Amino acid sequence: MPATFEPRTHDWKARCLASFEQQPICRTLGIEMAAMEPGFCEMRLPFRADLTQQHGFFHAGMVSTLADNAGGYAALSLMPAGAEVLAVEFKINLMSPAKGDVMIARARVVKPGRTLVITQVEVSMLDGGVEKDCALMQQTTFCVMPK
Repeated sequence: MPATFEPRTHDWKARCLASFEQQPICRTLGIEMAAMEPGFCEMRLPFRADLTQQHGFFHAGMVSTLADNAGGYAALSLMPAGAEVLAVEFKINLMSPAKGDVMIARARVVKPGRTLVITQVEVSMLDGGVEKDCALMQQTTFCVMPK
């Protein structure tokens, strides 16, 4: 059973959504915020041929970008008011080609720390109504407070 976390602020969701709206890369790529809970984020990226590599699969950079963003927002949901989030490290395993209709990243906080937050992100492809795992990411994020 996934861990249940209490956000540090009452407006955690509004802060996450406002931050997401400020991400030019998400708008450019067409990344959609599908779900947000404290310590959890689901993002989706509909297939586009201009985001693929030479074999017609989503480029690994797109898989990493979607996973990185989902993990970052899962982490941000548990950070204090005024905080910003930055990824400081991640490891991604690409398990199968990212080919299908929609790529889905589901991120969960594993360990919420005061400064560092560890997330795990599962990436799958939805193709013809069937979901298939394609990548796993473990990520460390940093809580950046205003000076």
